[in-house]
Amino acid sequence: MTRHSLLRQALAACAALSTLAPAAAQRVAEPRVVATPGDHIVAVVNQELVTAVELGRRQALIRQGALRAGQPVPPADALLAQALESLIEERVIVTHARDLGWRIDEAEIDRAVGSVAAQNQMTVAQLRERLQIEGLDMTRFRAQLRDQIAVERTREQEVIGRIVVSEEEVDRELAAEREASRANAEVNIAQILVAVPDGADGTALAERRLRAEQALSRVRAGEDFAAVARELSDDASRERGGELGLRPPERLPDLFVDAVRGLEVGQVAAALVRSGAGFHVLKLVDRQAQAADDAVVETRARHILLRTSPQASPEQAARRLRDLKRQIEGGERRFEDVAREVSEDGSAAAGGDLGWYGPGVMVPEFDEPASRLAPGEISEPVASRFGVHLIQVLERRRAAMAPAERREQVRNILRERKFQQAYQDWVDELRARAYVEVREPDLATARR
Repeated sequence: MTRHSLLRQALAACAALSTLAPAAAQRVAEPRVVATPGDHIVAVVNQELVTAVELGRRQALIRQGALRAGQPVPPADALLAQALESLIEERVIVTHARDLGWRIDEAEIDRAVGSVAAQNQMTVAQLRERLQIEGLDMTRFRAQLRDQIAVERTREQEVIGRIVVSEEEVDRELAAEREASRANAEVNIAQILVAVPDGADGTALAERRLRAEQALSRVRAGEDFAAVARELSDDASRERGGELGLRPPERLPDLFVDAVRGLEVGQVAAALVRSGAGFHVLKLVDRQAQAADDAVVETRARHILLRTSPQASPEQAARRLRDLKRQIEGGERRFEDVAREVSEDGSAAAGGDLGWYGPGVMVPEFDEPASRLAPGEISEPVASRFGVHLIQVLERRRAAMAPAERREQVRNILRERKFQQAYQDWVDELRARAYVEVREPDLATARR
């Protein structure tokens, strides 16, 4: 797709918005979106209008997104309902954000305008000219960007605030982690094998079982396991006292792993284990679990964030970040200087430096790709709920973690798991309280 057509799509997405008053939270009596000549109103949401042109444009975007993802395009009725509902939800959220009266300074809007211009490969002056050609003006354009920033702040504040993680949930998660660590630990098992030949009759089978039970009785009575193994075992490990050596669970028979799961080091399984080879007496010699909970690998990273919007798509942001990565890796620019200049995050003033953080602090979309980077390495563009990032890991360290810090880390992980459902619940509640009037009967039918 050409630069011109990308920009035309971006600017057209703003065309439905009328001029906002200078104060971000100021309310007006009339709806803020007006239908242009040849257009008509299909729905009213609080003080906002949804027009037929917008609805058609949203259907086209959903269709294009499905095709890009290799997914089937929804049937016409479903596509229409999905497009209308997404526009209604957007109107509901933006009007709620305006009601909260966020103070968004002009410098922040300036940075957002500059980002849109850069992602469309033009200067702010050229963007202004293009807006005029498209029948828009910079005031309306800035108002749209102000709404988007207010929506993002509202979402983060209200959704995070409603997520509750109890102490019991933290306890259960820590217990599950300990159990997982125990289950994945390498173990050294010693065995005494009394082999059963293929095709053995009942008498031979009973005789072999009796030998194995006698061996089990001797070691459980206190005899040295290694000595009994060297005397009675039919396995090649007998010269090592029956020890198989430290192995991860996947390199051991499931029968053995299950038999020693509940044992402490030094204990002998209470019952014989029967396998195709014969009867086994098993002892847990050693268990080496993963790193203890009081130690964690911390990362120090920095990033450049470009936020996305109808005016600045994820594809445009990623393209711009790839170009910036090329300049940084080529020595033309420094990462921190680029972050100060273009990053749309509070860390911009510090050159994008996020400081030290541990697992679970960052959102998974950021944390997972960052965890794969070597110190000094710069990622490809990474999309998250906040926008698109260029990440550079500066250094890593292993740090002790106090129990209270570990609990807080787990709490953050659990809070993140609940975010998506909490967000949807929040949207549903706003939607239920909103005034929504669908003007066309066929659209109202499609939404049901």
